[in-house]
Amino acid sequence: MFGSKKGSAPQDSIDSLISAGTRVEGNIVFSGGLRIDGEVRGNIASATLQEGTLVVSEKASVEGGISVGHIVLNGTVVGPVCAGESLELLPSARVTGDVEYHQIEMQQGAVIQGRMVHQANAKNVELKLASGS
Repeated sequence: MFGSKKGSAPQDSIDSLISAGTRVEGNIVFSGGLRIDGEVRGNIASATLQEGTLVVSEKASVEGGISVGHIVLNGTVVGPVCAGESLELLPSARVTGDVEYHQIEMQQGAVIQGRMVHQANAKNVELKLASGS
């Protein structure tokens, strides 16, 4: 709480947008900031686990793994979530899958169906999407 933080700061601006009514099928790798208002079927990762900011809005859905430095969730995610630095779960967040985080903020109403694992030191983690649907 006091003193200097070792991690990177969240991205202040959004560089890319997947708008409502848009569906992306395939993996996404980005740098900077990404906001999702539509649907993504595939894994989402920032160029490095400690950097990048992903915002998943209330009406958005992601079916796949997420591995990003800073994550703000208010939509639905089916798959594992790994936040290298910080994870913020807003009231409409719904996660079905394991969640790994360094710092977390969870508001009343957010739901996680899976394990929550605190990572004392942020590190690179490889996410694998479960097969079977």
